[in-house]
Amino acid sequence: MSYDKPFTKENLDYYLRELAKEFRKRNGKLTPAEIVLVGGASILINYGFREMTYDMDAVIHASSAMKESINYIGDQFGLPNGWLNTDFTNTKSFSPKLMQYSKPYRTYSNILNIRTISGEYLVAMKLVSGRQFKNDLSDIIGILQAHHSAGHPISQNQIEKAVNDLYVSWADITPETKTFLNAVMNAPDLEKLYKQYLEEETDNRDVLIEIQKKNPKMINKDNIDEVLSAAKQKKQNRDLER
Repeated sequence: MSYDKPFTKENLDYYLRELAKEFRKRNGKLTPAEIVLVGGASILINYGFREMTYDMDAVIHASSAMKESINYIGDQFGLPNGWLNTDFTNTKSFSPKLMQYSKPYRTYSNILNIRTISGEYLVAMKLVSGRQFKNDLSDIIGILQAHHSAGHPISQNQIEKAVNDLYVSWADITPETKTFLNAVMNAPDLEKLYKQYLEEETDNRDVLIEIQKKNPKMINKDNIDEVLSAAKQKKQNRDLER
């Protein structure tokens, strides 16, 4: 789920702290809750190449008081309903093994344990998503670049193991995304490549927004890649005619 109000590492920490306080009030202090943050939230927490995200996707293990607390904090700070949500668990990038391969981040108010996904497991999730209009591909490059710069690069074998750990096989990863990964693993300049893909994703997002404005019913989750591809081809044809 995406919104117009961005989350940064700083306000994300603040909202989680306030959420923990509210949950403790409603639930008591004896039964803790656990949340695994994925996607953009995990990028913010574990890496420095993105300053913000519009998505707060999570796996939540808590009593019903957590949903009430999320809604209350949203109202208190002007966040949209569902600002922290589990919608992604209905997508193909979800795996019931995410908890197993997550790592601890922080515990708030001695009641709310936050975990994240990082490294090759986050790359695996982004490969399965593989959206050309989000930050999936540029995020993969950013993660690989960050680990390389830190002196502990992620190998292709590690990525292959992570995909198999989470999803058993590569069946949900498209041939195009596999080709992309191979190219990235052999790229001489990841920083340059990151900027290139980030620009392309931004352009693709703008194209889809424009189509959505003109024909709100044209795009759905089943045809979005086809619509985007057709729109880009049409633009290339126009550019060649000039």
